[in-house]
Amino acid sequence: MDPSPPSLACPPPALKICGLRDPLQAAAVAALGVEAIGVIAVPGSPRHLAPELRPALFEAMATSRPGCFGVLVVADPLDADLGHLAAGRGHAVLQLHGSESVARCAELRERLPGLLLWKALRIRQPADLELAEAYAPVVDGLLLDAWVPDQLGGTGHRIPVEWLLGFRPSLPWWLAGGITPERVEPVLSRLHPDGVDASSGVEDAPGLKNLERVAALVAAVQEARLRWRAGPPAA
Repeated sequence: MDPSPPSLACPPPALKICGLRDPLQAAAVAALGVEAIGVIAVPGSPRHLAPELRPALFEAMATSRPGCFGVLVVADPLDADLGHLAAGRGHAVLQLHGSESVARCAELRERLPGLLLWKALRIRQPADLELAEAYAPVVDGLLLDAWVPDQLGGTGHRIPVEWLLGFRPSLPWWLAGGITPERVEPVLSRLHPDGVDASSGVEDAPGLKNLERVAALVAAVQEARLRWRAGPPAA
C-alpha cells in the first residue's frame, strides 16, 4: 500500500526557515521554535545541499524538535531525480519552485506517494495570483514569492502587500520574500497567510543563519499568532 502523506498541524501563522546546510545549525534553528526547515536541492544555488547530506540534516532537525517538518525545495525535477526526492529521506514536503505545470504536479503527486506537494508561484503582477486555483486540485499548498529574473528564490525581494489583500485561495499558502524580524509584524497585521518563509532575511551569508535574527523572527510570529486568536487581521 502506498504511504499516506503526513498530516502537518501548524497553528497559523507557521514559520519556515529555508536554505539550511548544516545539521548542527538545523538543530539549533528547530530548537528556537520554528515549524519547518527547508533544504535546497537546486544545483547551482549557493544554498544547495547534496542528496547524501540531506538525511542527516533532517534527522538533526527532528531530534531537536519533534514535530518540526522538513521541506525539500526543487525546481523542475527530472524523472531521474525522483529517487532522491521520495519519502523516507527526512522531508515531509516537496516544494516545487520551478515552472512545473499543473499536469506535471499531478504526475509527481502520483509518483511520489507519502509526501505533501507545495507549488511555489513567482508573482510578477497581480494577475499571476489567478494561477493559484489551477494548481489547487494537484498540490497541498502554495508558496508565493516575488518574481526576479533568472533567480528562483532566496532573493529578499517582496510582493507588494496591496496585491495580496484579497487573496483567499482554497488551499493553505505561505508567503516568502523579504520576511525579516522587522518586517513580519506589519505584514501579518494586514495579511493572513497560513505561514511565512524566511531565508536571506535571517542570514549572515547564504546558508548560514543568524540565530539571534531567527529567534527575533520566531518571537514576532508568535506575537502575531496570539493576536490572531482574537480574530483575523482586517483586510
